[in-house]
Amino acid sequence: MSETQHDPRTAATIEAIRAFDRATSRRDVDAMLATATDDVVWETTTPPDGERYQGQKAVRAALEGLFSSTNDATFEIEEVVAMGDRAYFTWTYRWKGPDGSPGHVRGVDLARVRDGKIAEMLAYVKG
Repeated sequence: MSETQHDPRTAATIEAIRAFDRATSRRDVDAMLATATDDVVWETTTPPDGERYQGQKAVRAALEGLFSSTNDATFEIEEVVAMGDRAYFTWTYRWKGPDGSPGHVRGVDLARVRDGKIAEMLAYVKG
């Protein structure tokens, strides 16, 4: 029988991603930012190269803008894979358009965690 080794750094990385996900599900920007470092970097999926936000203030404004533009939007994490301070997670983003029609996109985020908090999140989408 093989034994899985417990790596505290990897466990902390996974927990940071899960805490961010729980806060995102509640649309709680304060809680989302509590999972991030002061100098956090977030790159969005906006074509062609994404938009880059750095620091809590800039990321807060971007997250608030995202939530205010999408009333029924949800993110659902499909899988989290982590090793040490690095992780990737696949997700599905669902929303309803102005006419009520559903839409969705799938993507992946690459994350780096420092001292138990998200320091960098780079988002990419299929399509």
